[in-house]
Amino acid sequence: MDTGTGSVSGRDGSDRTTTRRPDTGPAGGGPARGRGVLEGAFALLDALRLSGDEAGVTQLAHTCGVPKASVHRLLDQLVELGAVERKGTRYRIGPQLYRLGQTWDPHPGLRAAARVPIQRLRLGTGASVVVTVLSEDTALAVASVPGDVEPLMPLRDGIAFRLDTAAGKALRSPASSTPVLDREAVMEGVCCAALPVRTPDGRTVAALTALVPAGRPLDALARHVVEAGAAISRALARGVPRRAHAPSAPVL
Repeated sequence: MDTGTGSVSGRDGSDRTTTRRPDTGPAGGGPARGRGVLEGAFALLDALRLSGDEAGVTQLAHTCGVPKASVHRLLDQLVELGAVERKGTRYRIGPQLYRLGQTWDPHPGLRAAARVPIQRLRLGTGASVVVTVLSEDTALAVASVPGDVEPLMPLRDGIAFRLDTAAGKALRSPASSTPVLDREAVMEGVCCAALPVRTPDGRTVAALTALVPAGRPLDALARHVVEAGAAISRALARGVPRRAHAPSAPVL
């Protein structure tokens, strides 16, 4: 069944929303009605994500194409579950949804393996750094560090890039060991270098991309990207240790 919302990656990697009114199923309930309620809830959550911060009931009803009364009812339920927070008459993504999202890892240990290398890459180059994985027909950002291109291209986890960008090309070039270079081909004023990230058995599981303002030497940036990509691959080879459980705080 089609979901109630979708996204299309623009030239700058941002999403624009395409929405359809969720199917509420036949009157009187049943499986189709249950699916329609879930689709409506996820459509609202995605609309909140795309709003960037907060949104009101009228805005969400217009974006999702559902009546305001239905939006209000679904939001009340999502607030009770902690998936959405209410601030006056406006709503935003809640802490429970954030916690659930943090447990998703597209490849076991990838995000943990990338954490230190992308920070070091940022410190060494000033670049904005992003790790992406294939997700249907996009390159989906799963780890990111903002850098000098932030005013031109803000990077956040969850942003989707087209597959004809440097990140997408790196994901689809498993045999390449040379970074893909982009000299303002996607966005004016932004250049980047992207490299496949591989597991010990040679599978490409992600792409590492560093973005800098136009005018900076890309050869030096590419060398840093290769070093960071190798560090991520080594961390994947070692395996990421299980997180130790923090001791419970005493009850006072």
